[in-house]
Amino acid sequence: MSRLVGPRLPRLKQTWGQPLHSVCAKVKLTSYSNYTLRVLMIAAARFPALTTIGEVAEGFAIARTHLVKCVHRLGSWGYIETIRGNKGGFRLARAAHAISIGEIVRRTEEGFDLVECFHLETNSCPLIDRCRLRPALHSATEAFLDTLDGITLADISENGDDLLEVLHMERPADSPCAVVVAAPNSPVQA
Repeated sequence: MSRLVGPRLPRLKQTWGQPLHSVCAKVKLTSYSNYTLRVLMIAAARFPALTTIGEVAEGFAIARTHLVKCVHRLGSWGYIETIRGNKGGFRLARAAHAISIGEIVRRTEEGFDLVECFHLETNSCPLIDRCRLRPALHSATEAFLDTLDGITLADISENGDDLLEVLHMERPADSPCAVVVAAPNSPVQA
């Protein structure tokens, strides 16, 4: 028997005392990605009205400073339009159905190197040429991102009235429901 092949590993549940789904739930996005997605959801729910960073900060109980970076980047990437001044704020610059959640996550996450061998320049694991874990984790990462690619901002903000109610935010009188934002003939299409 080779040194690399050992006894069969015990089941994950027996090893860590947790069911597999609770271990997998520990893989998470950064706060930056989370807050960026929240900003987009509120912009979609309130479209075409302007929303301020202060309103989002208050609704989610998040520091304004965290949201400034999110709004700035979303504006520079062309997802939202930002308007300065006392009556300023931000709103979607693209139709909600044209914004993929996977696209946003790829932009806001620094990388998806789940294990060191994903980054060949810094890998120090001697098993790289024979290991079967790396391709399995790579496939799992791709499946995760593929799933997010199939979800649009319109999908996650379709219940905009409910979202705004929970956050104690009002839908402006001139704001149609989120489903209309996703209409193919919307004037804000990319």
